[in-house]
Order: sequence, then structure tokens, then C-alpha cells
Amino acid sequence: MPVYRLNEGEITFPNPMYARRDGLLAVGGDLSVERLLLAYTHGIFPWYDPGEEILWWCPRERFVIFPEEIHISHSMRKYWKKHKLRLVLNRDFADTMHRCRMKREFKEGTWISDEMEAAYCRLFQAGYAVSVEVSEDGELAGGLYGVSIGRCFFGESMFSERENGSKAALIAFARLLQRSRFLFMDCQFYTEHLESMGGRYISWEEYDRMLEEGTGR
Repeated sequence: MPVYRLNEGEITFPNPMYARRDGLLAVGGDLSVERLLLAYTHGIFPWYDPGEEILWWCPRERFVIFPEEIHISHSMRKYWKKHKLRLVLNRDFADTMHRCRMKREFKEGTWISDEMEAAYCRLFQAGYAVSVEVSEDGELAGGLYGVSIGRCFFGESMFSERENGSKAALIAFARLLQRSRFLFMDCQFYTEHLESMGGRYISWEEYDRMLEEGTGR
């Protein structure tokens, strides 16, 4: 199936039903706030290597964490009791995102380019991106960032400065989202790590229904 090419002068996307089996839906366009909001409210997100054209993805099966289903292992429960942990939102969005970029580049390479950093900072300034951090005994332990629209959260990347830092941030944030009646945390793609934290696949039909309810699109 051919991939749809976006026109930079027109803020639109093809029907997600036209995505390829691997989830790739479209190529091109831009990372304007308007286009990103349209994408996320329809289950679409950008993911591409630096220097490439923008690739837009919409997997048919969605890997999500329901806030009320976040899994806290025995070792994490011990960690929680041992340390004084504090959740902080939006301390410094640009710094949080850059830490995610640096940690990923060090380990395995990253899709977070200068272009992506600038785009999500604009999204943050517009009130739709969120940074999450946890301090351990007064020192930064780890965090994550993503996009928040209505009662839906779309996770982008995580970092750890200390062992268990990103896990602690995810658990603390999931508890906050549960209290705020968020419907899901979109993980975008499957990883064993996220599965161990409670992530699971749901159908496109269930995901799209919750997306409509949660974003009010």
C-alpha cells in the first residue's frame, strides 16, 4: 500500500484505516502545533530518524497503560519505602526532553532531533505537552515527557539519572492521572519494560472510542 504524502500547506491526515501493517501512515508535512494536535487526537504520532523526512505512524493495535492498572513490583515497593520521593510537573520541559534525548543517544540512538525538541517546546507553551520528574531524597532521579489532551496522555520518552528513576516517575504520574480520571497512557510501541509496568495491547476500535471520549474531538 503506498504511503500518503502530506502537503505542508494543508493541515490534514489520511484516514488512520489506511496505515500500513507496520503502522506507517504518511510522510512529510511539518511539526506545527496545529498538525501535532490533529495527529494526536486521531491516534497519529511522528517518529523518524534525524535528517529524514517526517514519518507519521498509527499502529492498528495500540499498546497502552491504563492508570489504574500500573504495576508496582515488589522491588519498587521496597524502593518507595526506602526513599523520600517527590513528583514534580513541568519543572523545565525543555531540560526534561533534552535529558530523554541524551540518555537515548548514549544507549541506542534517538529520534529526538533539534527539530523535535523545538516542536514539542512549542506544544508545551501552547499547554499540550507535559514534563514529569521524580526526585529521590532531594536529588533528580528520573522523568518523562509526553502530550496531554483532554483525559488522554501520550507518552514520548523517559530518562533515569538514578536506578529506578524513570519507573518511579511513571508510577507516580499514573497515580496522578488515575485521580484525574484519565482514560489511558499511550505507549505508542511495545517494549518489555512497559509491559512489566502494566502495558497491554488493545484493539484500534477500543482505542479510537476512548480517544474520541477523552479528547472530545
